[in-house]
Amino acid sequence: MLLDGVRKLLGRHQLPDGVPPPHAAEPFSPLAGPLDALAEDDDPVWPSARIGIAESLWGEGFLFPGGGAEVLRLAKPLGLTEASSLLLVGAGTGGAPRWVAEQFGVWVTGYEVNPCLVELANDRSQRAGLGRRAQVGPWDPAAPQFPRHYFHHAMVLQALCGAAPEPLLVAVARALKPGGQLVLLEAVADLPLDPADPTVATWIRLDHRTATPPSELAMTGILRRLRFDVRIAEDVSRWEMREAVDGWRTAVQAMALARPAPRQVCAVVREAELWIARFRLMRAGRLRLVRWHALAPGT
Repeated sequence: MLLDGVRKLLGRHQLPDGVPPPHAAEPFSPLAGPLDALAEDDDPVWPSARIGIAESLWGEGFLFPGGGAEVLRLAKPLGLTEASSLLLVGAGTGGAPRWVAEQFGVWVTGYEVNPCLVELANDRSQRAGLGRRAQVGPWDPAAPQFPRHYFHHAMVLQALCGAAPEPLLVAVARALKPGGQLVLLEAVADLPLDPADPTVATWIRLDHRTATPPSELAMTGILRRLRFDVRIAEDVSRWEMREAVDGWRTAVQAMALARPAPRQVCAVVREAELWIARFRLMRAGRLRLVRWHALAPGT
């Protein structure tokens, strides 16, 4: 039954006393029904069925736990205003650029690797009446380029997926105006992960990663070599795990009441396997999610 209730809600993960409950993501749609209306496609990483499952877990436009509330929590320290411009790498299906633009009035230029997600994000921005205020374009992990010295601030949200971190961070540093702020959210592994390990292999395969993550020290070192003033390097793994449990609990309850189509079930099972593997690595301390807040060099 749906991988035994997503392995009894990802191992009945519990947080220590004193950790506040997560922000509940507003679900995009229930798991029963909406994927039947999605056209079949052959995108190897984000087919329509997987997008539908992710958005039913985390909210419309979001492909990671926490949804809009988490993005706003990350963006709030930047002090964004209508006079600001924001570079946002890891735009997904456009929820993050739209939410930030709507809440702060800021001009957001998002970037996403997957062309299908870029097209979907821009279509939704147009339908939301945001147009250029929350536009999304493609970027190449092998040779990232963004407009130089153009943006007041930047957010990079789990955008690597195995790509080398330094080219991306160099491009982001060049894109920022003097004194701009950077919020970076990325999975790290303090010790190298063995791709032959079954749990690691499952996570890499289902998350379509080209390599295992860098270490926190390596990421911080790159930022400092680029003359960023690193103010915060915070382990937020527990927050993500709590948000993920909340999303999967809703999904399991919806599946129990519905009669999903076979294509839906296959998509849900694949995503559940991915999160079970990710949880096992996080619970063992082999994988962590870290948030950095850094200041670019001044004039």
